[in-house]
Amino acid sequence: MTKSIAQKQQGPVGETEDPFLWLEDRTGKEALDWVHRQNAVTTGELQGDPSYQDAFQTALDLMTAEDNIAVGSALSGHVYNFWQDKTNVLGLWRRTTVASYKTEKPDWETIIDFDNLSAKEGVKWVFSGASRLYPDFSRCLLSLSPDGGDASEMREFDIDTKSFVEGGFRAPASKSGFTWLDKDTVIVSAAFEEDEKTQSGYPRVVKLWQRGTRLEDATPIFEAQKQDLAAGGSLEFDGDKRHLFLTRTLDFFASHSFLRLPFGENRRFPLPDDVTDTALFRDQFVFGVRSPWTAPDGTLCQPDGLYSLDFARWIETDALGSIDTVLEPAHRVSIAGIARTQDRLFINLMDNVRGKVVVCERDDGRWSMKPVALPENGNVGIAHAEHFGSSVSFSFTDFLTPSSIIWSDDDAATLTTVKSQPARFDASSLVSEQFEARSKDGTMIPYFVVRQRDQDGPVPTLLYGYGGFEVPLLPGYAGVRGRLWLEKGNAYVQANIRGGGEFGPNWHQAALKANRQKAFDDFAAVAQDIVKRGIATPATLGIQGGSNGGLLTGVSLTQHPELFGAVIIDVPLLDMLRYTELPPGASWMAEYGDPAKPEDAAWLAAYSPYQHVKTDAVYPPVLLTTSTADDRVHPGHARKMAGRLQAAGHAKTLFFEETEGGHGGRGDRRPQAAQAAMKYVFLQRALTSIA
Repeated sequence: MTKSIAQKQQGPVGETEDPFLWLEDRTGKEALDWVHRQNAVTTGELQGDPSYQDAFQTALDLMTAEDNIAVGSALSGHVYNFWQDKTNVLGLWRRTTVASYKTEKPDWETIIDFDNLSAKEGVKWVFSGASRLYPDFSRCLLSLSPDGGDASEMREFDIDTKSFVEGGFRAPASKSGFTWLDKDTVIVSAAFEEDEKTQSGYPRVVKLWQRGTRLEDATPIFEAQKQDLAAGGSLEFDGDKRHLFLTRTLDFFASHSFLRLPFGENRRFPLPDDVTDTALFRDQFVFGVRSPWTAPDGTLCQPDGLYSLDFARWIETDALGSIDTVLEPAHRVSIAGIARTQDRLFINLMDNVRGKVVVCERDDGRWSMKPVALPENGNVGIAHAEHFGSSVSFSFTDFLTPSSIIWSDDDAATLTTVKSQPARFDASSLVSEQFEARSKDGTMIPYFVVRQRDQDGPVPTLLYGYGGFEVPLLPGYAGVRGRLWLEKGNAYVQANIRGGGEFGPNWHQAALKANRQKAFDDFAAVAQDIVKRGIATPATLGIQGGSNGGLLTGVSLTQHPELFGAVIIDVPLLDMLRYTELPPGASWMAEYGDPAKPEDAAWLAAYSPYQHVKTDAVYPPVLLTTSTADDRVHPGHARKMAGRLQAAGHAKTLFFEETEGGHGGRGDRRPQAAQAAMKYVFLQRALTSIA
């Protein structure tokens, strides 16, 4: 070991030698040379497999198929959509009329062709969204990522003329946020200079930027603390009333909200820090809570319920007044989200990990609700709700049913299926089932299994999990998975472990910080239950997870290598004793804890995969993936883990790093198709002992 490789890592549990610290240098020559060598080995092995080329072409065809559903949202008579196919690699931002959208072949009007723009400017621009100007919505603040990461450039764009506004608003790439206050003023959540950033690298200062002035001269109106997650500003509409909200986000699950009053005061909204699921609707402020809260009027607000208060009265009197109940909590029913049209409030619910939607009205000071007549026993979501109109659409899918879009122009009074994706694989012989596994502490953990109806004996099985940040894993149709995995007679399992949001805040909080091990135990329990039911054996059971799910599969590898025949670890966190040192890792301390604190470092050290790689363990084949451009989860995690596994003698460790696309792999579909194909080749080889 040379001195150039062996470096000292100052960690919270004392100084240790980390021989792979140099791989944290995201774009350093030595690190990238290592990445290129690793990529050559991995692509040589997986892309060299006889089945790879067909798998890649199948994945690419499905990802870029012209009959994929064009999901869009209605605004002022148009439906807007971002579209990618084989011709439009980086995509089109386009629109059509609502009437045309409902037809089999809508007449799309291209607003921006990102392939043409990228060719003209020499930068592979990735569309990151647009803030449109009320009330005619023809001007927008366009966000463009130069590499698919979270940092984006902003430019003012005129939709009618399809051109950037000469001398208009423009800002360099950063993690800042931009939204309109009015046609000559932009609300800037600034993260340009170091003193404008939180320790996580997100905006700390909110400013008002006047047209014709320099960005540097924008007027600060609000600040968060350096240790906070972020600060932000947004303009919220309720009918013809406009309200400027300012938010100090303390962490992922806590925030302080302020209303900027006409005379310049930022008045704090007196709700608990962990408020969630908020909406402004007909002078009512609707909200949920993550933990029980007793309001000043004595109303007990519970998680998984929804409540409201008289917002107009609070502005006038600075008193909350009475709290009304919109939705009572129910067992194993959680709120997946809320959205509003001009006259209705829609609540998306999950009932034992199956979706449904209710529509709410408020008349004469009272709430009423009724279910929306949508398909049952699948994943139902609110695709869009027109804030200034009455159109609303819903998505429906499950593991075996292609996605569809169900549209209404009258607040869900009448519903019409306007888009249905064609079947991408033969599901006639497949069945989707829901089971439960008993975790180490006795908690029953639900999971879904998709397999052949007449399965006779164990088959190669892929188990997928996440279990973090209150994010639920829901049933969903995936053509690539169907064609490259299920049609081969294999099985797919999706685990709803604690830490996720399947059953609301309590399900999430059960695996927070010091209790994180419960999520890992849940996943292991599902794996053991799969084997017990004869669906798979350990040798035919593979696991996959990304981001926080990559931490899950990394821990599963080091804690229970005997349970699995293959492990895929995507864009992961793995060095939990240094994750806060790799931007923006500090933003996740509310989820995992702070390794700088001895108490937190103790529980992090107990499971951190990077520190638990053993030379004498028998690990199954491992594939780690990441992206150089990932500015959300640093590629150093995956690089270092691969380096340590290989150095410990675990030769069946493969590593692949994409050079663009960011954390979610946005941008060109071809690299995404290549990764998908390589992963299924890897699983098939490992779980059927071909390699």
